[in-house]
Amino acid sequence: MEFDRDLLPEGLEDRLPPSAAAAARVTRAVLDCLDGHGYDRVQPPTLEFEKSLASRMAGISPRRMFRFVDPASLRTLALRSDLTPQLGRIASTSLASAGRPLRLCYAGQVVTIKGDGLDPAREHLQLGAELIGDDSVAAAGEVVAAAIEALSAAGATGLSVDFTLPDLVDTLAGVDGLGALPLDADTIEAVRRELDAKDAGGLVAAGGAAYLPLLTAIGPFASAIERLAAIDAGGALASRIAALREIAARVQGKARLTLDPSERHGFEYQTWFGFMIYADGVPGSLGRGGSYTISPSDEPAIGFSLYPDRLIDALAEAEPRRDSLFLPLGHDPDHAARLRAIGWRTITALGPDCDAKALGCTHQLSAGEAVKL
Repeated sequence: MEFDRDLLPEGLEDRLPPSAAAAARVTRAVLDCLDGHGYDRVQPPTLEFEKSLASRMAGISPRRMFRFVDPASLRTLALRSDLTPQLGRIASTSLASAGRPLRLCYAGQVVTIKGDGLDPAREHLQLGAELIGDDSVAAAGEVVAAAIEALSAAGATGLSVDFTLPDLVDTLAGVDGLGALPLDADTIEAVRRELDAKDAGGLVAAGGAAYLPLLTAIGPFASAIERLAAIDAGGALASRIAALREIAARVQGKARLTLDPSERHGFEYQTWFGFMIYADGVPGSLGRGGSYTISPSDEPAIGFSLYPDRLIDALAEAEPRRDSLFLPLGHDPDHAARLRAIGWRTITALGPDCDAKALGCTHQLSAGEAVKL
């Protein structure tokens, strides 16, 4: 079969005007917001040694990465599927002696071997921030507030944040199954899975009948946190509940808040706290965040990752046509420069056959004035 050189691989696509312009504006708005909160930008390389990418955090699977042998070192390289491990490496090496907490932010493309669920895309823009050296309640509150503010600055509206406790089952089961709701090691993973699936029957069958009340502590934060507090087994979750209340108070009124304490999907390397963030008019989540530890030092950190591709598509689709000024042959270049300085976008004729309308212009320079076409 003849190779079609114009086809792109499945799950990869070009960003065309005006989508590429919207992507640049969203990226700039998020990074400017984070810079205002003291987060310094770093730019890690697109590919690294596979072992470095896969060993910084639990739950990062090299099976999702494109891998190949480096002809220079003869070691396996991988295209990054997540920038967060790269920031963990930077914090542990080049910035190991920097003061803590260390605030870093980033923007870049990530690639996976296959899409996630119903989303066939294999390349995404990832924006985010990491606060390294501290995973306290205060740090969590700062990170959630920064994520909300950054997305608002980027143009997202009707934001909603869903809190979760990734270590919920481990906390209740306790060390060696001696917690408030003990489970043996073989049962813990099954209980986690059924709680995540919200399957009451499966939860009972897996040996987690005592965990059934947790399925009721889901919904709007104010009511769900009260239900979680009412079923707290002997106070095992008291510190977690107090922490969630404090974080919610920090961002109250900036977004709708919900709680799903047993949600685990997408929180493979988070520890005590996690959150998902959504916006009106944008399908699926816009990002997630939470607390984690960086290997091998076990340094605590907390941060968030945004995947704004769908937001960018929505903004580009709703964007009005930009005014563009056609500059005919023989125009005064100094006058054109002054027009650009006050905000005009100009398109210059390169020959007598250039057509202003065909070039997408809305105005034409005539006798020193911008005349609407």
